[in-house]
Amino acid sequence: MVQEPYSITGITAYIRNVLESDELLADVWITGEVSNFRPAASGHWYFTVKDDNAQLKCVMFRSAASRQSIDMREGDAVNVHGRVGVYDARGEYQLYADSVTPAGGIGSLYEQFERLKAKLLAEGLFDEERKRPLPAFPRTIGIVTSPDAAAFQDVLNVLRRRYPLAHILLSPTLVQGTEAPPLIVQAINRLQQADIDVLLICRGGGSIEDLWAFNDERVARALADSRVPTVSGVGHETDFTIVDFVADFRAPTPSAAAEVATPNLADIRYGLTQVDDLLTKIISSRLDRAQTDLSTTNRRLTLASPERQVRLTRQKLDEMYERLGNGQRRYFQRLRERLEARQQALAAANPQAILARGYAVISRTDSGERIHSIQDAPAGIGIHIQLHDGTLAAHIDEDTN
Repeated sequence: MVQEPYSITGITAYIRNVLESDELLADVWITGEVSNFRPAASGHWYFTVKDDNAQLKCVMFRSAASRQSIDMREGDAVNVHGRVGVYDARGEYQLYADSVTPAGGIGSLYEQFERLKAKLLAEGLFDEERKRPLPAFPRTIGIVTSPDAAAFQDVLNVLRRRYPLAHILLSPTLVQGTEAPPLIVQAINRLQQADIDVLLICRGGGSIEDLWAFNDERVARALADSRVPTVSGVGHETDFTIVDFVADFRAPTPSAAAEVATPNLADIRYGLTQVDDLLTKIISSRLDRAQTDLSTTNRRLTLASPERQVRLTRQKLDEMYERLGNGQRRYFQRLRERLEARQQALAAANPQAILARGYAVISRTDSGERIHSIQDAPAGIGIHIQLHDGTLAAHIDEDTN
């Protein structure tokens, strides 16, 4: 007889019933090292406890988390109390925790991390003075990561979108496991022989174990010796590794590392537009000032031009000629008026004119002397009587005096 198959929901419910009916799993203490601790906005705590060979996911709901006095940190050794159950949506078993207490110290991985961090800090590998500025416009970007990692595709997408002008040079390596550190060192050293402007070392998020290769002293020193500026983009924003402190710039994620290392082409275009507008205004302003200066200079040259002086002199000469001509005309007019007056006076004093009015000039015939008085004309002399139209001869017969 063939058994009727279970649905996923049915078999998961069966497994949950089995686990939750176990008295040990319903009230159990677990000891281990904290990993991937993530407090949610809802107030719930999500974390993993692990030892060298296994790990167990845990969830503590807000009502229980709010009562805890422990300051949970990555790598802490803790004792966790709760019950083991099943999360149906993912088909995973997990510990529903209600209490967490310190287990007496920091976990081994975290302790190693702190020891190496203190050592390199004392050597000055984290000093701000040795941090180098990133190039503003990198021509070639070297990337140390796994070619199969999603983080590499994220980085490529960001670079293509923001700054497609840059050439990308991948130095492939493993980024997880015990074999990864020497391979990462080789990948870093390969890029030192290439013509790159900046080096990105990237890996996506994960547990402290997943990221442990980037806490290796060999990797840290190889990155510190890089001849070009370096950017680390390892894990998520809350993850910190030793390479983050050694790198010239730490980005919270691989995608952010790509953004940090490159300018935004859209921003460059906008900036160029702004510069173009500013240059246009500056050039227009300078041209306007130059035009004004040129006009002013032209006016000054015109005012100082010999041609203008000649024209002004000619104008003055014309005015002088005109004034001289007017003066001459007035002078001749006065002369004519004087002449006419004198002519009139002469005409009035002309004997002919006087004679024409009925007067006569009488002179002695014998001497030609004019007779002005009867005393000058004794009887018996001949006389000439001059009229305006001729002369008469006469003889004085007697003196009537």
